[in-house]
Amino acid sequence: MRLVVLLLAVLIAGPGFAEDAMRRISVTGQGSVAAEPDMATISLGVSFDAPTAAGALSAANSAASAVLARLEAAGIAPRDMQTSGLDLQPRWDNRSYDNGQAPKIVGFVASNMITVRLRALDSLGGVLDSVVQDGANRFQGLSFGLQEPQPVLDEARKRAVADAMRKAVLFATAAEVRLGEVISIDEQGGYSQPKLMMESAMLRDGGVPVAQGEVSVEASVTMVFALGE
Repeated sequence: MRLVVLLLAVLIAGPGFAEDAMRRISVTGQGSVAAEPDMATISLGVSFDAPTAAGALSAANSAASAVLARLEAAGIAPRDMQTSGLDLQPRWDNRSYDNGQAPKIVGFVASNMITVRLRALDSLGGVLDSVVQDGANRFQGLSFGLQEPQPVLDEARKRAVADAMRKAVLFATAAEVRLGEVISIDEQGGYSQPKLMMESAMLRDGGVPVAQGEVSVEASVTMVFALGE
């Protein structure tokens, strides 16, 4: 019943109603801001092999405790350290298959992974070097970011809106129509991604050399404009 009423309303309003609804233009704008990172997130840990599960777990726990102590001594706050993975797996001797025998357990592998946020980038190389000396033998990732990304993201949003408006003016001029008011603005999302720069400084503080580069914060918006004659 509601559909019938709506159709009747459109018919009564006449062809001008449908024409006005069609006279719109939709454009998508992109904005990007490159910024120097001031924070790094690293995933590191320890992994040990032993004949028994208890032995492997004990060795991994001892090394992980030493790594955590080293990180704390380096000035990293407890809120910036988090255990991100604990694992204990049997190690199988699969060569028994060649002799037609079932595989057997010949040892155990225990691992303990830690995710660390490092807010003092000038100490990154030294921290990596020192934790290796304390037993860290696994690294699963290093990423750079911003501690306060909001101002940079807002600037990227402004650039995305400016880009969308530029395109709308361009298209309206090319089509020889008048660009009207903004009907809607829809944000498509924003994110950060690494941006490699050849001139980026190397973080050399006596430890592992690391190039921090830049991060690119991006935003995207879709804007709908009314069109005049």
